[in-house]
Amino acid sequence: MSLPHALLTALTEHPGSGSDLACRFDRSIGYFWQATHQQIYRELARLEAAGWIEALPTEGGRGRKRRYRVLPAGRGELERWVAERQGVLPIRDDLMVRLRAEAVVGPTDLIETLEQLAAQHRQKLATYQAIEARDFPQAPTARGQKLQHLVLKAGLTYESQRIAFCEDAIAILRAD
Repeated sequence: MSLPHALLTALTEHPGSGSDLACRFDRSIGYFWQATHQQIYRELARLEAAGWIEALPTEGGRGRKRRYRVLPAGRGELERWVAERQGVLPIRDDLMVRLRAEAVVGPTDLIETLEQLAAQHRQKLATYQAIEARDFPQAPTARGQKLQHLVLKAGLTYESQRIAFCEDAIAILRAD
């Protein structure tokens, strides 16, 4: 995925300013694709230069936030990108390499790292569970909401799996 497509998605859902996007990004897409606020603002400028978004007229005087909306060319690019075939993405997980290294040079203090990671995954799982309780108290019926819930469920599954993995690794390391 690329940042331009994440921003086009967010702006297609709802037009907004750079700061609005940064806040919304932190609460939704940002769980799956990380970007700094500076990256978001730079990318908005590129998207505007490409003719994919436009700034809406500002109300009032100076210092007003520039709000953006997606243009037909931007929507077309987003549709093209969504339809683009994607292969299996390679896994690049530092923890897996650390565990392999632990197997040949250990024992080390990797248990501490695993405990911290498990705690972070538990915290994120709790966040996702709170979002699910807030946004999906009932099973969604609309297609868009079902897809949004599916993405959230992927996050729930991922965090649960990572917690279990860390716990398994800790148990193996403690057994020796």
